[in-house]
Amino acid sequence: MKIGILGLGLIGGSLGLDLRSHGHYVFGVSRRESTCTKAIALGSVDEASVNMSLLTAAEVVFICTPIGLIIPTIEQLIAHLPTNVVITDVGSVKTPIVKAISPLWTNFIGGHPMAGTAESGIEAAQKHLFVGRPYVLTPTATTPPDAVSCVEKIVNQLGCRVYHCPPENHDRAVSWISHLPVMVSAALIAACLSENNAQVLQLAQNLASSGFRDTSRVGGGNPELGMMMAQYNQQELLRSLRQYRHHLDEFIHLIEQENWTGLEELLKLTQSHRSNFVEDC
Repeated sequence: MKIGILGLGLIGGSLGLDLRSHGHYVFGVSRRESTCTKAIALGSVDEASVNMSLLTAAEVVFICTPIGLIIPTIEQLIAHLPTNVVITDVGSVKTPIVKAISPLWTNFIGGHPMAGTAESGIEAAQKHLFVGRPYVLTPTATTPPDAVSCVEKIVNQLGCRVYHCPPENHDRAVSWISHLPVMVSAALIAACLSENNAQVLQLAQNLASSGFRDTSRVGGGNPELGMMMAQYNQQELLRSLRQYRHHLDEFIHLIEQENWTGLEELLKLTQSHRSNFVEDC
């Protein structure tokens, strides 16, 4: 197929590498000419340009810009495309995007690959980034079945585990396992920085190891991405944050009351359920 990628960062660049390895012809569009040149040199795309009109020949277009740019980018893009082109995006929030774009473009389906690294930019692009990772598609009642099957076929080639759900369910689910952890992790770092004894703070920094590294990783990530998660998934994130605060208060109460039996039971409960979310490598 002829596939367009608008936004040549980590996700867009990695997507292009894998699509080309499956024989697709890939057009890439970026805001910077230098990124276009790098994308061609790295093998992420066959052709690249700063001009959206390059995507006129594409059959499917993946929008891989930051969340806040997805809607205005598609609004600009559709002037260049035939109406039969399928458009999908990779944003980590779905409801506002689907609501805004579906009335404008019939062949639109929201998508979200649950993959990434701490790095960013076209230089961070890598092959097989999506293998074994979840990829969520959020069709609505008006999404053409052909558009859904088209994107699903491409995603399956990437080696992803494909899930379908309404955009609202997606946003509520990712608030728990993606957006909430970013805020909790950031709050952990902020709490540590509030230590007013400089010697203790320095000692804590020297002693920090795998436990702190694991729990602080996402809180030390891209601030712009964290801000956009909160902005575009505000209500669901607030819901999960308030529920998290409730459970944190429960831990505080058990410790204050020296209810060690109750604390142990709660820790046993969380231990037994963690494997329902993730498996240790």
